[in-house]
Amino acid sequence: MIRTRSQEKILNLLKTLKEDISAQDIYIQLRNRNQSMGLATVYRSLEALKLEGMVQVRILANGEAVYNLTQKDEHYLTCLRCGTSIPIPQCPVHNLEQQLEKSHKFNIFYHTLEFFGLCSECQGLQANG
Repeated sequence: MIRTRSQEKILNLLKTLKEDISAQDIYIQLRNRNQSMGLATVYRSLEALKLEGMVQVRILANGEAVYNLTQKDEHYLTCLRCGTSIPIPQCPVHNLEQQLEKSHKFNIFYHTLEFFGLCSECQGLQANG
């Protein structure tokens, strides 16, 4: 797949990061590294990389979209009050994914499974509040 220079810059940045990052933060990080590009270009490049299966997007509880390099599975427990996301290391739907790929002839790049509720700290706040 032929990629634009903007897409390559974003991929190279994402390779250096350990955590998810918003498009606005990608824009700022690139500017700080003297690799500036317009915010609209960042969004267009992320969209193209997403459709290629190289980048995945996740919507946080506050509605913000964050991006990272595609990793096969992502699973989280997300607190609706404080927004904390706790990764779940095991995949409870791995077999289902394989069945869906076969039965629908669908090439799955990745999946995200997210459970929403209250973390133990926020449960304590709710009980005391």
